[in-house]
Amino acid sequence: MQIQHPVNVRRFGGHSPVIGARVFIDPSAVVIGDVALGDDASVWPQVSVRGDVHRIRVGARTSVQDGCVLHVTHAGPFNPDGWPLEIGGDVTIGHNATLHGCRVGDRVLVGMGSTIMDGAVVEDDVVIAAGALVTPGKRLRSGYLYAGSPAREVRALSDKEMAYFCYSAGNYVRLKDEHLASLVSG
Repeated sequence: MQIQHPVNVRRFGGHSPVIGARVFIDPSAVVIGDVALGDDASVWPQVSVRGDVHRIRVGARTSVQDGCVLHVTHAGPFNPDGWPLEIGGDVTIGHNATLHGCRVGDRVLVGMGSTIMDGAVVEDDVVIAAGALVTPGKRLRSGYLYAGSPAREVRALSDKEMAYFCYSAGNYVRLKDEHLASLVSG
């Protein structure tokens, strides 16, 4: 089941967003330009996904929660390649987080209100605590919790915490399916 959102999913700069199967985009969210959303992804109320000056890729089963901003940096004289935004699969991005020109691996939890800046790399299986600031170019190692401003490695993740990544992703897939069904049934 695919829902079309002609007003809030917009072409820009010769690029139209590519929307995977069973994706939920809340009617109040905006997806613009060179953006690809993987199968079963969800984009919740008041989210901005703006691929106007570079590309944004969001993996399967990734949930972008209410109020998030996903953006990029253009290529130019101070940054010849620019900074695209690449987010893996089974990622849960908490409310009001900002991801800008960074790379986030698979099975990551981005806490509410966190900011991840240009050139930062978040490896697979990482938890970023609420309110953390991941500074430009920083690399977060797989298997750890990061917190603070600037974000720092706090401790290794437990097996239970590692199992939570796929649980969280699956929970949001079920929830977005309920929202899709309610849009279809009116």
